[in-house]
Amino acid sequence: MLGMELTNLHLLLYFPSSSMVCSLLLFLASLSVMEYILPAKLIPGTLLPDKSRQYYKCNGLYSLILLLAILGICAKCGIFSFMIVAEKIGELFTAALIFCFMFSLIMYVTGCKSAGRSASLKPEVTGNFLHDWWFGVQLNPQFLHIDLKFFSIKAGMMGWLFLNFAIAAKQLKDDGTLKLSMILYEVFAMVYILDFFWFEAYMTSTWDIIAERFGFMLIFGDLVWIPFTFSIQGWWLLRHTVELTKLAAALNVVIFIIGACEKDPSSFLALPHIFRCLFRGANMQKHIFKNNPSAPIWGCTPKVIGGKLLASGYWGVARHCNYLGDILLAFSFSLPCGASSIVPYFYPTYLVLLLLWREKRDDTRCREKYKEDWLEYCKVVPWRIFPYIY
Repeated sequence: MLGMELTNLHLLLYFPSSSMVCSLLLFLASLSVMEYILPAKLIPGTLLPDKSRQYYKCNGLYSLILLLAILGICAKCGIFSFMIVAEKIGELFTAALIFCFMFSLIMYVTGCKSAGRSASLKPEVTGNFLHDWWFGVQLNPQFLHIDLKFFSIKAGMMGWLFLNFAIAAKQLKDDGTLKLSMILYEVFAMVYILDFFWFEAYMTSTWDIIAERFGFMLIFGDLVWIPFTFSIQGWWLLRHTVELTKLAAALNVVIFIIGACEKDPSSFLALPHIFRCLFRGANMQKHIFKNNPSAPIWGCTPKVIGGKLLASGYWGVARHCNYLGDILLAFSFSLPCGASSIVPYFYPTYLVLLLLWREKRDDTRCREKYKEDWLEYCKVVPWRIFPYIY
């Protein structure tokens, strides 16, 4: 039964068609040009071990708006259709997968040959090909002054949104309307994605950006895992009818809001103004603290341990309160699918396991880096992810 449902998701390996290969390459090329030419806010990254600092171009929202406008014009002229994407999703998936293998090999070869001596470009080669190819050998490889790691995650998030548009177009054609369960999934995902691009600058302080090298793990995660795995719920809803009661829909909305937002009328945010995001808010506080350690957190002077560890705001509630917000959001994407199958819950289940593993990795790294200060921080903030539970 599970195998049949996975087959219905249309994420099987198909031979990539020339149209899907061209579509993928054109998407990435167009985004690269926009990244290069559109106005951008330069955001300083975290100070690296050699005291250098990477600067990130944040113009993803402009790129997204321009791409949507171009696609809209092309659709109006009959040049492009999201329906084609929905019908050829397997071919697009395979094209993206092959591209990731090729791109990661190029990153491995060029990284090993790099003469860069900065912390961003200096190759870290262990001699184990699989290890170096998987985890990468450079921290921040660039092409035409474009940070490839930061670029890839933006491309993946846009890809997720475009696949969701394809899913919606498919249901509109097949059923003549969008069902309530599909509307909830589409709206939740769209708010999440738009929020990502609105607060794009805060992503420069996340673990993937500041610590992970750029290898197959991140390339695959950004360009395949995010768009194709995060949209499983939508593909499942195309093949299954879920009748949600108004109460169930309302509860789903509440869970989404809890995951995304914690009320704080004193703050100003765009989506929406009266909320402070649990997931985004935690990352925002960390970003602000790294750039200005004395900046108020929730209107108060921040409590800092050892001069580097923030123990106020969300970071005084749990050591990874941002993970809790992400987990609740992931479940809210799946709840519109009901409880008849485990398939739509693959993503939140995977995310819980991933974040538990990542929290362990981060705890080990921080114990080694901050030593006694970290032990003191753990006493002040005993909860890892789930307050009063774990």
